[in-house]
Amino acid sequence: MPDKPIDQPGPRPRADEPAEIRPVDPVLSDVKFLTVAEVAAVMRVSKMTVYRMVHAAELPAVRVGRSFRVPEKAVHDYLRDAFIEAG
Repeated sequence: MPDKPIDQPGPRPRADEPAEIRPVDPVLSDVKFLTVAEVAAVMRVSKMTVYRMVHAAELPAVRVGRSFRVPEKAVHDYLRDAFIEAG
């Protein structure tokens, strides 16, 4: 029985060839991302508090390199859901 070939990526483009351009998802192109510092400023908490919320999955985030980006809508949704009316 022959072995199945291992899936390997296609050939890499040469430096003088343009890379493949994929169409941008219109839904993702409308998303505005905030840095941890911007989220901390909006929520008036420390950056460490934002990092804790991200790591505890209380606030969704995308990792970009060594930093995080948080969708702006997620911050507004979190604040709206956390809002309580005092009696």
